[in-house]
Amino acid sequence: MSLGNHFSLIYSANVTSPSLKGSDTLMHNPSPTTTADTLLRRFHRNRRRKETRNTTLSVLLLAAVVGCIAGFIGVMFSRLVNWVTTLRTESVIELSLWASVPLMFLLSGGLAMLGYLLVQRLAPEAGGSGIPEIEGALQDIRPVRWWRVIPAKFIGGVGTLGAGMVLGREGPTVQMGANAGQMVHDIFRLNNKNSRHTLLATGAGAGLAAAFNAPLAGILLIIEEMRPEFRYNLVSIHAVTIGAIMSTMVYRFFDGQLPMLEIAQSLLAAPLETYWLYLVLGICFGVVGIMFNTLILKAQLAFQRFNSKSKLRFIITGGVIGGSLGAIGLLYPSISNDGFHLIERISVGHFSLALLASIFFLRLLTTVASFSSGAPGGIFAPVLALGTLFGTAFGMAAILIFPDYELQAGTFAVAGMGALFAATVRAPLTGTILVLEVTASYQLIMPMIITCLGATLVAQLLGGKPLYSQLLEHILERQKQAELDDAPR
Repeated sequence: MSLGNHFSLIYSANVTSPSLKGSDTLMHNPSPTTTADTLLRRFHRNRRRKETRNTTLSVLLLAAVVGCIAGFIGVMFSRLVNWVTTLRTESVIELSLWASVPLMFLLSGGLAMLGYLLVQRLAPEAGGSGIPEIEGALQDIRPVRWWRVIPAKFIGGVGTLGAGMVLGREGPTVQMGANAGQMVHDIFRLNNKNSRHTLLATGAGAGLAAAFNAPLAGILLIIEEMRPEFRYNLVSIHAVTIGAIMSTMVYRFFDGQLPMLEIAQSLLAAPLETYWLYLVLGICFGVVGIMFNTLILKAQLAFQRFNSKSKLRFIITGGVIGGSLGAIGLLYPSISNDGFHLIERISVGHFSLALLASIFFLRLLTTVASFSSGAPGGIFAPVLALGTLFGTAFGMAAILIFPDYELQAGTFAVAGMGALFAATVRAPLTGTILVLEVTASYQLIMPMIITCLGATLVAQLLGGKPLYSQLLEHILERQKQAELDDAPR
């Protein structure tokens, strides 16, 4: 039998088969109803694809808008903080010591009380770092009231940071950036829940990028630190990247392209045989990170119990802390403010080992008092300063113990800068890249990775939890207690 006859027989059998006869009739003689249903389904399918493409494009365009807004807010916030700080210090510089200290206490206390007052009356969620609030918002368990939070965080943060409190600018910029994402979502009336989530994350990453001129760190903050809350897909990661890029472009348009800290020019790459020392440093930071988190949380609970009976007490306490730190900073500037000027001074190497240890413990106390009291402000910058102090002290001790290694204390300072952050927040990649972008010390990438990873692993093995997750848990507990207290009995 020829091949053509074989196919003819198969075709004839299929046509005459009872099981296929109906489908063959449908194929060649479709009814009008079937054709209309098929075309209608095809029409809706194509429209959904087109709407998806349009939604994706709109989200990415809005991510660029969010990035620009977050960058502009970050730049203006930083400039206003610097202006208030300069104005405060210059107002007493020509006075005698006996007159300048009380006046500085009053000025700093008034600025701090403004921040606490706005948190108390306008937006309680603007207190503290704000990053746990954003993590809660990404899980749809915390509200985002941008019309309250942005002004309260901006003006309140200027007050507390301008007062000289030991707080960072990145917490406010991250929270305000995320709220800007919610604002854009509301203004353009996007009904897609995923779009809201994406723009929130975009604003948060853009806020960190604007605080440190660090676009990669802004992206990694979302991918790594907020990984339990972040809904990872191609659109969301592209949106976060676009937001961080636009935010950094706005920052560099106003403030230039140089890194924030130029401290790594004189530092050489660490010799291979010294890498084990950075692992030991990371192990130490893992232990210190757990102790630091515990201290922050216990102090926060103590402040909340102390202020729970009186709303006015919360504002007065903040004024006393802010005024005290402002006055102390006039005499001992190393233990007040965010710590960036201190990092630059430490890198020069004019501090003894005993002095470094003293400043570390004093700044630890002022950091805990400032952050745990509920002031609007972040903790990244103070933690970077503490890590630099500890790392420098470790490096100086290593130089004394191992003189043949020809070590530089500055390399341990840079490695330690991100290690305490990695141990407390549990984000080693973010800590490494943040320090790389802030200092441009790319020759020290291996010591930084080893130290940050070692700190994170030790903190995890010892049972420590990420700081922001624990802070969010405390926020939810207070929210539950408030609801129980307000419930009718």
